[in-house]
Amino acid sequence: MSLGVWLAEAAQRRERAGVVRADDVRRNPQSRRGLLDLASNDYLGLADDPRVRDAAAAALDRFGTGARASRVVTGTTAGHAELEAELADLTGQPTCLAFSSGYTANIGLLTALGDPGTLIVSDAHAHASLIDGARLSRSPVAVCPHADLGALERILRERTRPRAIVVVESLYSVLGDAADLAATAELCAFHDALLVVDEAHGVGVAGRGRGAVHAAGLAGAEHVVVTATLSKALGAQGGAVLGSAALREHLVNTARTFIFDTALAPAAAAAAAQACRIVRAEPDRVAALHRVARAVADAAEIDHSPGAVQSLEVGEPAAALAAATRLFEDGVVVGCFRPPSVPDGVSRLRLVARATLDPARAAAAARRARTLAA
Repeated sequence: MSLGVWLAEAAQRRERAGVVRADDVRRNPQSRRGLLDLASNDYLGLADDPRVRDAAAAALDRFGTGARASRVVTGTTAGHAELEAELADLTGQPTCLAFSSGYTANIGLLTALGDPGTLIVSDAHAHASLIDGARLSRSPVAVCPHADLGALERILRERTRPRAIVVVESLYSVLGDAADLAATAELCAFHDALLVVDEAHGVGVAGRGRGAVHAAGLAGAEHVVVTATLSKALGAQGGAVLGSAALREHLVNTARTFIFDTALAPAAAAAAAQACRIVRAEPDRVAALHRVARAVADAAEIDHSPGAVQSLEVGEPAAALAAATRLFEDGVVVGCFRPPSVPDGVSRLRLVARATLDPARAAAAARRARTLAA
């Protein structure tokens, strides 16, 4: 079968399933003024904060547009060191290692820690980057039912491998729900397992912005490792792994997505470092995010999730797409999550709260979304 025929058949299958996607510039709120943005991950409004922009511009002047090489060649700049110090300070972690994205951070960590003698236990709702990292790690993988501590305990108790790594998210990106980190960490400690917590949606949002791991009193715990992205609440680009100095040294020497990837652009590193300082200095910004989130959840008549993401169940992919399209025509951008992005196969509108939104306007849009989703 030729490539052209194969691609045409694949396109037809997507069309029949109602899961066709497009990278449409018209949906970008910065491309069309007046759109109400309930879709992007700029939770604290820092991507357009003048202080963050100025930090990026200063780094452009100092370092240029790119890092020019891998971090282990000549790509490490003072901007990277500054970012790692600021992010470690914000989250209360001993050390930090920056990657070019949150995706590469998760893959780099799991492939550097995994081997055939290590069981990886992944929550069923884990992000694609964690799934891919587990697959590439050469480790056997057990998928645990979502947020099921009983199932997790059973898997850890019955494992036959000497090592185990449990992989969860602090705040999940589709349903918006939170992991019970304290109970999960306790189980991992009892069964001598490492806990990896993806804080992509937690840093800048949970625990006065310092993350859910910090809020749970687990920052710096020897058996807990944190991954994060710089592209959501911190308004920049890149990713990071946070943990012990020994872990950082191990990743510098073994994480392929760190060693063989050009370093994060210095401007993005500087922007994220400045964003970390703002989060620490302005807890009211985080509080504003949660006020908007509460207004959105109440208006949409859904259970209020503890983070920025409020998830409105629709059901069928076509119905979700139709609702999102009508909202866009009304000047509101929402996330339309359909298979395979939804781990339970249920399509949803994802209504994302941001600190800089007017709660009343966000609530009005959420009520409209509720009507269209019904």
